[in-house]
Amino acid sequence: MKKKNKRIEKIEIIDIGAKGKAVGKSADGRVVFVENAIPGEIVDIELSRRRRKYYNGKILHYHKLSPDRIEPQCRHFNDCGGCKLQYLSYEKQLFYKAKEVYENIRRLGGVQAKEVLPILPSPQQYAYRNKLEFTFSNRRWLTQQEVESGESFAERDSLGFHVAGRFDRVLDVEECHLMPPFVNDIRNFIREFVKERKWPFYDLKEHTGFLRNLLFRTTSKGQLMVILSFAENKKEWIVELMETLAEKFSEITTLIYFINTKLNDTLYDLDYVVYSGQGYIEEEFDGIRYKIRPKSFFQTNTKQALRLYRRVKELATITKDDIVYDFYTGTGSIALFVAQNAKKVIGVESVPEAIDDANDNAEFNEIKNTSFFVGDIKDIVTEEFFEKQGKPSVIIADPPRAGMHASVINAILKTEPKRLVYVSCNSATQARDIELLSQKYQLDLVQPVDMFPQTFHVENIAVLSLKKEAF
Repeated sequence: MKKKNKRIEKIEIIDIGAKGKAVGKSADGRVVFVENAIPGEIVDIELSRRRRKYYNGKILHYHKLSPDRIEPQCRHFNDCGGCKLQYLSYEKQLFYKAKEVYENIRRLGGVQAKEVLPILPSPQQYAYRNKLEFTFSNRRWLTQQEVESGESFAERDSLGFHVAGRFDRVLDVEECHLMPPFVNDIRNFIREFVKERKWPFYDLKEHTGFLRNLLFRTTSKGQLMVILSFAENKKEWIVELMETLAEKFSEITTLIYFINTKLNDTLYDLDYVVYSGQGYIEEEFDGIRYKIRPKSFFQTNTKQALRLYRRVKELATITKDDIVYDFYTGTGSIALFVAQNAKKVIGVESVPEAIDDANDNAEFNEIKNTSFFVGDIKDIVTEEFFEKQGKPSVIIADPPRAGMHASVINAILKTEPKRLVYVSCNSATQARDIELLSQKYQLDLVQPVDMFPQTFHVENIAVLSLKKEAF
């Protein structure tokens, strides 16, 4: 007989911590982490994991609700898990995101910023994403309501999002509020169209089937890219679907597809076919135009990305005498955005396709003072590289969640640029790096930026300047 998990009754939620997890304290002094709770609420919890210093659990009953609690907008909220903070008012989402950034910098970094700015809210709380990917699967996730109904569900094809912790299960999504409504219309049409023809959805365990992935990309210029990924090169089926989409949805700017026979969904190492359109869509930020191709990286919150770039440009205070380095440049979006203010901008990135996009966009905008280099940044940024390209006076860095490699930090400390603008999607690793840089740099300013409303993710801009004694 299965042992029942321990239940803790009437525990008070006292905080919201990392990754949006609510925090309570049990009678034995251990911290309890749960989701979908707000400080001040009183709840009963079933413990799912016990550790020496903490518990994980799920809420069984609410005795008291917070006035900050709101009704989630999405019908899939309880099953999807993608937008975990929908139950929390946007004002409070911003409060707890900013709090996480400030505490990480102070407690993990051990430094105090001279100026701490309020978090920059997103202009849109919903329909803010310009990119979203859905998965075809023949193993549809059954919701709790369906399981409790006792009914049998033989037809399990789905087109939606992976369920957290289950690579082989996909939640069928009727609507998603992260992109404009027409994306839902196109996705739902595709699902019904292929179901009518009984085309096999992909089996994520057996790696069989025809339909794999569906991806949408949009721009503020009203352009739409639709990308499909097929596990088999069935030309007749592909043509029928592509022709139908092109005829029915005039808003589609370009149609593209991949044939992916691999065991993973990654498309970056595959060639693609442009079925219609130019094969790219265009975005424009303050006169800088960007070509966005199927594999291009671009910030997914368009309006907030523009505000982020403007803030980075403002805080970098670049002059015509400055040589600027853009570490982890991606497709060069920030490098190109600040280039007109600088003497020269050098971008470094590890992904070859991203550097191709950066060079293409520099040529597209007739920007002559940028150079882009591909390779692992820790291997590229050496004394010889700085001597050849010019000593940096300003460095902009936007590394992945893991932060900057120790050798990159050492290179910064050695070359001593006067200013560093550090953009991060993980304030914990950013704080670690700031602590290492603090031997020569002071933290002038911290500016949290909400790029992803309804989620626990938060960006942060940190501005560091060379200490006077380092000159």
